[in-house]
Amino acid sequence: MTIRVMLASPAMNAALREARFDGDAPLDRSGRELAEAAAGAVPEAGTHLSGPSTRCLGTAAALGLAAVVTEPALAGWDLGRWTGRRLDEVGAAEPAEVAAWLSDPSAAPHGGESLRDLVGRTGGYLDTLQGPGGGSGGGVLAVVEPSVVRAAVVHGLRLPLEAFWRLDVAPLSLTELAGRSGRWNVRLGRPLTSATPGPFVD
Repeated sequence: MTIRVMLASPAMNAALREARFDGDAPLDRSGRELAEAAAGAVPEAGTHLSGPSTRCLGTAAALGLAAVVTEPALAGWDLGRWTGRRLDEVGAAEPAEVAAWLSDPSAAPHGGESLRDLVGRTGGYLDTLQGPGGGSGGGVLAVVEPSVVRAAVVHGLRLPLEAFWRLDVAPLSLTELAGRSGRWNVRLGRPLTSATPGPFVD
């Protein structure tokens, strides 16, 4: 049986605008208004999930999703002691650590998850959805952090882990995965403000 998983990235907030390491905060006014305007473009799904961050939950609410379940396995990247700090600030204070983080998928100089851990966690959860009872009829729609979307694409297409850094995920975009029997096809992110495309199957 094919399972369809749709990953929506959250709307903008101050932390995203300031390029902070997963600094969680509520949506700003502009982000909330854009999410509310995109509600009509959200595809139907049998299950609604959200990562546990404030901005993901706020985006899910602004999109008008009903009966949203918070899924810890879809949490954003755990960046340890760097969480909430700006990239340029950390780069200036810890250049060697940042260089290691960017070049070695197994490195976690911040004390949180390595890139390898993030992709493994995200991919492991996606693969459970292909099992018995993993997804209800109508597919799954989840509002998740951009890092989780990128990790899902790397896992789904079996890309080298380094490809993670080459993927961009825009706010309020939708990335779709359709899979069965341990493989996934991916439709890369489209703005939620655009018309819904035709059926997507693997």
